[in-house]
Amino acid sequence: MPSPPRPVGLPALDRCLVMGILNVTPDSFSDGGRFAGIADAVAHGLALAAAGADVVDVGGESTRPGAERVPADEEIRRVLPVITELSNAGLSSTIDTTRAVVAAQALAAGAAGVNDVSGGLADPDMARVVADAGCPWVLMHWRGHSRDMASLAAYDDVVLDVRDELRCRVDAALGAGVRAEQLILDPGLGFAKTADHNWALLDRLDVLIDMFLPVLIGASRKAFLGRLLADGAGIPRPPDQRDGATAAITALVAQVGVWGVRVHEPAANLDAARVVAAAVRTQAQSVESDD
Repeated sequence: MPSPPRPVGLPALDRCLVMGILNVTPDSFSDGGRFAGIADAVAHGLALAAAGADVVDVGGESTRPGAERVPADEEIRRVLPVITELSNAGLSSTIDTTRAVVAAQALAAGAAGVNDVSGGLADPDMARVVADAGCPWVLMHWRGHSRDMASLAAYDDVVLDVRDELRCRVDAALGAGVRAEQLILDPGLGFAKTADHNWALLDRLDVLIDMFLPVLIGASRKAFLGRLLADGAGIPRPPDQRDGATAAITALVAQVGVWGVRVHEPAANLDAARVVAAAVRTQAQSVESDD
């Protein structure tokens, strides 16, 4: 298994990185409203780090299917105090936003990078902000805002189409002055994707890894796992009961060389990443001995 490239400005590890999700929103699909208050959000960010998250990803606007946008000033009001407090506590954080103005203020407050679910498409000024900051930038595959994305899930070949569309985003970022070592790719599971699309992308992650940029996977608690784990009556398993399946995804993607996973519950996913890293080291040592 090839070692994934390491982006600048985030922890350099010998295993798959674990990014903890901190939704400072009233309407996120899994935990909306639980951490909408600043004190609760900061406490949960600290708890995510204590449970093993290498980075805490702070978002102030829900990207669940069908979600409506919030004003930029409201997004800033939600996330800025949280990022400031986490930074003061010595935690590494990223800002989950599609807006350049939010990203700029979050980076100034101490965020280490930008997780942009639009891959730079939603705000043409994002590339300038990231280039000036020299920080990591997650480019996710995206075809439109949450309220519209279900209608955009049409592909000739989802794996090749996602690769080609991400390649266009990489080229645009590089053309705007962002360095290659700042970039991280995310295939955008669940974003303008059906369950079959998600499984196809997970089955062919080598196609993205072969682009030789770090790859981040965000499968945590998503609907396609809930449907997979439905009960005998066909009722999907609730989001907060999908963490075991999420950890299984982490083990699968870490095995093929994914750089990081974005999850709601870090502990089990960190365990999975450590197990895979140990197995890979043992395999490498065995190959060396045979040689």
